[in-house]
Amino acid sequence: MTTMTEASVREFKMPDVGEGLTEAEILKWYVQPGDTVTDGQVVCEVETAKAAVELPIPYDGVVRELHFPEGTTVDVGTSIIAVDVSGGAAAPAPAEAQPAAEQAEPEEPKKEGRQPVLVGYGVSTSATKRRPRKSAEAAAPEATQAVQSELNGHGATAAGPRPLAKPPVRKLAKDLGVDLAAVTPSGPDGIITREDVHAAVAPAEAAPEPVAAAPATAAVPAAPVATYDAARETRIPVKGVRKATAQAMIGSAFTAPHVTEFVTVDVTRTMKLVEELKQDKEMQGLRVNPLLLIAKALLVAIKRNPDINASWDEANQEIVLKHYVNLGIAAATPRGLIVPNIKDAHAKTLPQLAESLGELVATAREGKTSPAAMQGGTVTITNVGVFGVDTGTPILPPGESAILAVGAIRLQPWVHKGKVKPRQVTTLALSFDHRLVDGELGSKVLADVAAILEQPKRLITWA
Repeated sequence: MTTMTEASVREFKMPDVGEGLTEAEILKWYVQPGDTVTDGQVVCEVETAKAAVELPIPYDGVVRELHFPEGTTVDVGTSIIAVDVSGGAAAPAPAEAQPAAEQAEPEEPKKEGRQPVLVGYGVSTSATKRRPRKSAEAAAPEATQAVQSELNGHGATAAGPRPLAKPPVRKLAKDLGVDLAAVTPSGPDGIITREDVHAAVAPAEAAPEPVAAAPATAAVPAAPVATYDAARETRIPVKGVRKATAQAMIGSAFTAPHVTEFVTVDVTRTMKLVEELKQDKEMQGLRVNPLLLIAKALLVAIKRNPDINASWDEANQEIVLKHYVNLGIAAATPRGLIVPNIKDAHAKTLPQLAESLGELVATAREGKTSPAAMQGGTVTITNVGVFGVDTGTPILPPGESAILAVGAIRLQPWVHKGKVKPRQVTTLALSFDHRLVDGELGSKVLADVAAILEQPKRLITWA
């Protein structure tokens, strides 16, 4: 990565686009060196462990350099693009030798109307003030100390200064059992990078185990080498949303004791109500389908059995009862399974719920779901029926107590009013955390959902 020293060049750093995320992958650049950019213009798309997010640039200028190619995973706080702002915002004075704690962003010219907000940054409500600059000679040692303090959490110790490395790199070294003091740094200012840690591991892994002396004629068999036939196999790196989903599902499956109950129900009346609602003037232009009424039925069941809407706080050994419902809807996307949620779904009318559901699905299909939309869920619905599947045993999203799986709705022979008739039938499956939801509570919730779908007028009498 080339370091820009010109006063007119601004470095745009990778922001934290979620809550506490440490890195993001650059999916696509929308600009190239030499392109003119304006304040608020999207310059790239990045993927975190939660979602794909577009990043806008916070100033005007000309792109000088893209520091990383597409497909590169970059730590939060690392500069990803350099922009020459000499023709736009006021040029700041050189600040290489100035300590990080005393660097101040130059004042941007005020603009009329809305101030663009960069994800993870926000808007300053007061004018930026500069501190008096120090000479390069006086600032240089302080800068080194500031960088070391920022990376290590404190300065030198009695045994000497700690190796310089960012928190994600320190975690990687800890996981791999690497002593950072023994690693040769290759980053700027003596900072240890991920590559340095992996390079330190490679020789250790390659070193042979001590063996007893053997005759000169004895041959040591070579270890088998894994082969990969590109014509017969395709290997896809696990990262981004897929990696986060895999880790979350493993954590949930082996932390919360899952119990799954099933019920098969006649939803013929619900399907008729769906068709009637499609013709209702109040629902014109809204997304009306069986999932809408199933979601409403689950919300009513939660209202009747509020203890199902809870989470388990392991650290404090407490059950946290939620007085709100953020209803998650599992959505399959090209990047993997995501579960955005409808905030405060319990307080929405049927038309409002339909509008929120339509927006959620459209945003997910476009790959524009924000990290915030996937946080704070309390109960989830997964509709496996759209794939022609009758039912399943869903795994709880971390931090939730229940998830409802909806199977395919099929025309089946069913005993109705003493006679076998063709009816619209589906199977529901409710998985719940048995630490805080016992069989009675789980059964009541599932039975209530089934009863409402069989007799949708209960949406009125029970709501």
